[in-house]
Amino acid sequence: MLSWIARLRSRHGGAPGKEADHGSHWLAVADLMAALMMIFLFLALLHMVQVERESAAHTEVRNEAAALRAAIYSVLEEEFREDLPRWNAELDRDTLTLRFREPEVLFERSSAQIRPRFEAILDDFIPRYAEQLRPFAGVIREVRIEGHTSSEWAGSDNEIEAYFGNMDLSQRRTRAVLEYAYRLEPLQEADWFRERVAAVGLSSSRKVLDARGAEDRAASRRVEFSVLTDFEARLLGDASVPEPEPLEARSR
Repeated sequence: MLSWIARLRSRHGGAPGKEADHGSHWLAVADLMAALMMIFLFLALLHMVQVERESAAHTEVRNEAAALRAAIYSVLEEEFREDLPRWNAELDRDTLTLRFREPEVLFERSSAQIRPRFEAILDDFIPRYAEQLRPFAGVIREVRIEGHTSSEWAGSDNEIEAYFGNMDLSQRRTRAVLEYAYRLEPLQEADWFRERVAAVGLSSSRKVLDARGAEDRAASRRVEFSVLTDFEARLLGDASVPEPEPLEARSR
């Protein structure tokens, strides 16, 4: 009888002690899986919170950038509203670019020599421009003077030769404007402006096209003053970029 009971136990998985050991093993595995699941859920929640915080921070920076760019445009538009028509200039809201569009006024033909009429404009424009931008110095990364030409180059039909000839010309022209600005007495004490202003010659890389898509050579010959802010670096998390002053502080 005892031997029959032993054989029966062996057919159904062995002794009761071994069954208990197997049950304890699976309970331990289940507890471990539950603990790992909780850890994974915690990490996922932590990641979601971090993503939401970064998104909120980026949204705040974008909103701050939009408000400040609108403020910069507003003060420049108010300051130069009556001057732009007589200068044949325009102020672009999206790029904060003030564009001088009269090539016959700007420079001598194929030369970096500033014409007297443009010197008179710069005498009036640059000190006022710097003064209007001064309250925003904390968020202005660069004030860029850009020189643009048409694709035309006297004495050559070679596109590459014309491009680099105009590159040299546009660089010399913007340097002439920058040197002229440095010599203006009102800018002698404007260290913040002198530290940020830069001159860039872009040749014919940004031609102006007419309604038919053809190059407008006269409109392509221009000088632009653009304001570049530091918000792009701030969005990338550059810790070295100082925080801007509150708008209330700038208005005092």
